[in-house]
Amino acid sequence: MQSITRRWLRGSLLITALILALAEGIFLYFCYQNLYGGIERAMESRFSTFIGRLQATGTAGDTDDTSASRAQALRRTVEQFDEKDKFEFMLLDQNGYVLATSSGTVNQDLMDGYDYYRALSSTSGIGRSIFYTADGEHVMAVTALVPYTAGGITAMRLVTSLTLADRQWWSLVWMSGGVAALALGFALWSGLFFIRSIVRPLGQVEATANRIARGDLQTRLPDTRYNDEIGRLCHTINEMAEHLTETERMKNEFISSVSHELRTPLTSIKGWVETIANLDDPRDQNYRKGLEVIGAETDRLYAMVEELLDFSRLQNGVTLHCEVLDLVAEATDAALFIEGRLRQEGLRLVYEEPPEPFPVWADPARLRQVFVNVLDNAVKYSPPGGAIFLTLTRTGETATVSVRDQGRGIAPDDLEKVKLRFFKGKNAVRGSGIGLAVVDSIVTALGGHTDLKSTLGQGTTVFITLPLYHPGQEHLHHPI
Repeated sequence: MQSITRRWLRGSLLITALILALAEGIFLYFCYQNLYGGIERAMESRFSTFIGRLQATGTAGDTDDTSASRAQALRRTVEQFDEKDKFEFMLLDQNGYVLATSSGTVNQDLMDGYDYYRALSSTSGIGRSIFYTADGEHVMAVTALVPYTAGGITAMRLVTSLTLADRQWWSLVWMSGGVAALALGFALWSGLFFIRSIVRPLGQVEATANRIARGDLQTRLPDTRYNDEIGRLCHTINEMAEHLTETERMKNEFISSVSHELRTPLTSIKGWVETIANLDDPRDQNYRKGLEVIGAETDRLYAMVEELLDFSRLQNGVTLHCEVLDLVAEATDAALFIEGRLRQEGLRLVYEEPPEPFPVWADPARLRQVFVNVLDNAVKYSPPGGAIFLTLTRTGETATVSVRDQGRGIAPDDLEKVKLRFFKGKNAVRGSGIGLAVVDSIVTALGGHTDLKSTLGQGTTVFITLPLYHPGQEHLHHPI
């Protein structure tokens, strides 16, 4: 597994090093051209001066007298050369042999010869050669062909030592190399400092996340230490841990609640089974009452198990098989379905059916489940003799079904959580506590939303809002 530091070393630092190397190469190239090229240009300018003097003789043509005059002028220039401390000035014949030198002696160590032959083959008539003498001295030789006949003189040659130039060159090399090394070192130091400022807190985040993944939901990160993306990441992970803790708490409460809800009817069934088993006369009043209780508690268990199974199916993903439905008719059918339950609990339903249909695109079975769950909750939380109000309204491109009871209401702290799975509020009564979670999942999958409004001691209103049907939705099959 690659670390961020290793990736940075192979990526950003390598690119930085390549850029520095390229900049170093370009800088040294121009320095070399400026330094050694400057020496060569200085020598070429002296040749121009010498040739200018030949032109100043006032003679022209290629006669023997003119040629001899030029040769004499060149020899006189060599004898009177005043830069002997910088250059060695030579005159060469057509074979490249030295005819005269400014020092008066012919130094064979300075006879490289390549500059002369390069001058012969060059269109400019100038050739350059850099070489080491037998004594190890680094020198530059520049030869320029004489453009006029001058007796036996064919070319002029200047030779100079490069010792000072080499010293300056290596000073530039070391200086630029040092600057590049400092820049690379600073980039390495600053990069590692920055990377570590990220890697260290990320390591802490990783360790904390691993502890949370192993079940230690009480672990938290210091989310106030960093006022940047890492701080926000720490805050997000802490929020995740809070949500996981809350979910774990609600799950445990859910299991406890469901266990209690299952145990109560099972205890009642078991007790009445034992009572009936001890009765010899089927006409006994307790016999009939026992069967009624067993039947009612069995229905209660069946409804609870179906609700749990529905919730499990929704969590695993269910495809809705939608069709065009009349929301008014579906709500009316749900009201009729629960009418017997209302009479049994001593409640009344206040409902006025709208005169026109509200077409929606929905799964009939799931929509019926939404209405039954909401109405069942309203019945459970309504006092005897109370009323449940079912209202359908149409606003723009949406239709809303509201179910209001006159029950105990929902605490403000629980209002935003009652749609969460496993959550049961402080005023909750019997049931699994997942009815509204199922309702919200189905309504959301149908493209709508569920809202709640509640006041303690006065009741709760559930609003189910769905988009009205428009042609073109037939191809949709909403997954949950």
